[in-house]
Amino acid sequence: MDLKTMEYYLAVVREGSITAAAEALHLSQPALSRKMKDLEDELGVVLFRRGNRRVTLTDEGIILRRRADEMIRLMAQTERDIEGARKGLTGEVNIGAGESAAFHILSGVAGDISREYPGIRFSVTSGDTEDLTDQLSGGLLDLALIFSGFDRDVYQYIRLPVPDRFGVLMRKDCSLAAKERIRPEDLRGVPVMISRAEAPSFMGADAFKALDVFGTYNLIYNASLMVEDMGCCAICFGGLVDTGDESPLCFRPLEPGITVYGSVIWKRYQPLSPAARIFMDRLRDALKKMSSRE
Repeated sequence: MDLKTMEYYLAVVREGSITAAAEALHLSQPALSRKMKDLEDELGVVLFRRGNRRVTLTDEGIILRRRADEMIRLMAQTERDIEGARKGLTGEVNIGAGESAAFHILSGVAGDISREYPGIRFSVTSGDTEDLTDQLSGGLLDLALIFSGFDRDVYQYIRLPVPDRFGVLMRKDCSLAAKERIRPEDLRGVPVMISRAEAPSFMGADAFKALDVFGTYNLIYNASLMVEDMGCCAICFGGLVDTGDESPLCFRPLEPGITVYGSVIWKRYQPLSPAARIFMDRLRDALKKMSSRE
């Protein structure tokens, strides 16, 4: 039972079928099937329940998945630590991100890495899903934090556990500011700005039709200036714009509540740089620690 076999095994678990895993690994399906059968024979257990199109894990398979993941990560971390100690790891991690408080998870990981590897630099590009997937496709970004749908045949992903909630940004002297929550019908006749990518898909077609949309934005800061100067409203995530005592703006959540979870995505068949691999491994570790504390 070697590390390469564990990587093959985890690929089958991740893809949900031997055929899909073989394609991702650039192996023939019979060759991968044989490797998985040899692994079962070596361990003396059945790891998979084989269906017509997908495989599911037995209890023994679930145990091996956890241990295999730990083995791979430990070996990879050991190799990185030795290599980093030998020559000092350098490079740039190019991160794209939609505006969200969940970015604190990524920035926290970046801070830890920068203290350990001073030669690694970080470049952050803000944008919406359309902007970021275009740059991922063009090789300008290593990874991106997005909040709407994406092609899972093209991108691998990690879902973040921190929710963002949609609401309405408005002036404090707006008549709607007296409400604790805003329903879509409350916005009838009120000029509204929306994110060009996210809001319509999350609000639903009927609620979206009720809005008096006069403009779109891809970054909330400039939209917040239009809210302040024009007296319009903007639908956005909470916690992104200053609404403190000195601000003329306030935020009210939508009712019924609309919460979404971001995903960190990267191209499925494009190798990550050593610096980007370290970032992704540390991100997984950080998320695992968050999960264990819940």
